[in-house]
Amino acid sequence: MSDKTNNLNVEQVNNKKNYKRAPLMPIHLRVFVAVVLGQIACGYSLGISGSALSSAAKYLTISDFWTGLIGAGALIGLAGSIIVGRISDKIGRRKMLMINMYVLAAFSLLHLLTANFLLTFLIRVGIGLMIAIDYTVGNALLTEWLPKGEDSKRQSHLLIYWTLGFIASYLVGTFIPNSNSYIWQIILATGAVPAIVAAIFRSTFRLPASPSWLASHGKVKKANKIIGKHMGHKWGIPKGFLKRNKVNKEISWKILFSKKYLRNTLVGGIFYACQAFAFFGISIFLPILLTGMDITDAKVSGIIYNGGMLLGVLFGIFIFNKISRRAFLVSNFLISGLLIGSLVVFLGIDSRIKLIIFAIFAVILSSGLVLDYPYPTELFDIKVRGTGVGTCITISRFGAAAGTFLLPILTNIGGAELAMLVCAIVLLFSFIVCLIWAPETSAKFIKK
Repeated sequence: MSDKTNNLNVEQVNNKKNYKRAPLMPIHLRVFVAVVLGQIACGYSLGISGSALSSAAKYLTISDFWTGLIGAGALIGLAGSIIVGRISDKIGRRKMLMINMYVLAAFSLLHLLTANFLLTFLIRVGIGLMIAIDYTVGNALLTEWLPKGEDSKRQSHLLIYWTLGFIASYLVGTFIPNSNSYIWQIILATGAVPAIVAAIFRSTFRLPASPSWLASHGKVKKANKIIGKHMGHKWGIPKGFLKRNKVNKEISWKILFSKKYLRNTLVGGIFYACQAFAFFGISIFLPILLTGMDITDAKVSGIIYNGGMLLGVLFGIFIFNKISRRAFLVSNFLISGLLIGSLVVFLGIDSRIKLIIFAIFAVILSSGLVLDYPYPTELFDIKVRGTGVGTCITISRFGAAAGTFLLPILTNIGGAELAMLVCAIVLLFSFIVCLIWAPETSAKFIKK
């Protein structure tokens, strides 16, 4: 950037009030709703595969390998989130968010055209890549538009809407009449509905570009024009923005495994991956697991479990700032690991007691999901934050994919007890790692 251009940009920001200090306005709510609808579509698309594969197994000969691989397909695609994030840093947020839900809907509808397991797996991977855009780019756009203070608050609430989408997929998949061998394809294709709703909203109430992204790429005039259009001309890019947001040379991956960051990298990756292993493995294949536990009314039992999951997210949001991050993390893994493990140790207990324990487990495990957005961010300083958080997310998707792939195989080999035992071991392993290494990141609880 030339000195002349830089001086012009400085003049353009000097007389503007910081748009991040503005009160909540309609444009903020528009961006929030657009991201919320995307989260609902993402939760639905991830959760729908379990019910669909349970339906397919009644009519088709589908091996444990393909059941696990198809179930994990979208999660494998999600591992591309770090690549998607880098692309958005180059071309901007808006363009990707304006098309990804249309593409997700198209991929979902492709399920109607093929029952081939390999093609179905590839379609699921494509859906995962589209979800990755909302996970990374959607959150970035929301943070870059919302006023300071509202950004973290509203971002923590996104998990509620994601959970609602996930639960809706279970309800739809469970209550669609399983009348023929094509129903599983129809169940998978229903993922197009919430995706189309999100896409139409984003096209009707068009998403604005990110002002801070534009300014960081030297387009301050355009950024101020967009802010003025939606918020009024007294608001704009803040003074000092250009100095604070100089483009630094790209950080090497190796720095995350240096002495300074290694501990935080391991904690962030392991906690996220272990949590995702248990959550996605159990949640996506809930119908299979409940049958293996001899819980006869799977529909009612599933509703109770999913209700526990929603209650857990609400509980997690409630206690988020009331206890330390470290205490939240350590206690969450310990309690959830012991609960799921107790179902293996006490095999002979009544199915109703099993269901109660399973529902409490859902509440505890789901409450820990609230840590997924803020804790990895807090583990890394601004110098390596993007690379560090992206690495943690990518590692977590491999954990989620592993859990989803292995659970039907483990259930077939040793019943629901073996699947739950492995989940308990994974959760308790993470408890030990976090007990030894997890740092406190909340300013409120850090000892002075």
